[in-house]
Amino acid sequence: AAKGVEAFEKMSIGALAAKIPSGKSPEEKARRDELFKQFDPNGNGYLSLAEVDKGIRDILGAQEIYDCKPAIIRAFNAAKGVHKGTTVGDNYVTRSEFRLLLAYLKEYFKLYTIFDEIDTGDDRRVDSKEFAKAVPLLVHCSFRSRSLGQCHPSLCV
Repeated sequence: AAKGVEAFEKMSIGALAAKIPSGKSPEEKARRDELFKQFDPNGNGYLSLAEVDKGIRDILGAQEIYDCKPAIIRAFNAAKGVHKGTTVGDNYVTRSEFRLLLAYLKEYFKLYTIFDEIDTGDDRRVDSKEFAKAVPLLVHCSFRSRSLGQCHPSLCV
């Protein structure tokens, strides 16, 4: 479980935000357009999961994220096909979905590293004891304790 936390600590949210231009400012849009071109080496205008995976490692140089495959896969699946009506189908991320992919990538990486810290048994499950021990971490990570109690009514938070 420590691997995810080490990755999260190694790459602070600020450093992650600087590497991944997911905002809507003109500067970030320009950076994102250039990044998309680099992620799309064949220039077909859409990205496969393999191209995204390679781009994260080789272009962003974000080894910490590259090592978190579940976060990459979930971000890719959340972003692909959002803009219906494209001719490439739902198995690719288009240029218009690229900003969403990057935003999801930041969020899923953060969630993955928090989950990895909570899952002390490394079984990709959180039992009630792991959850109870994690409440301070979740509160620290900006999850409100009131909503945690609603999610897990057996806990008194």
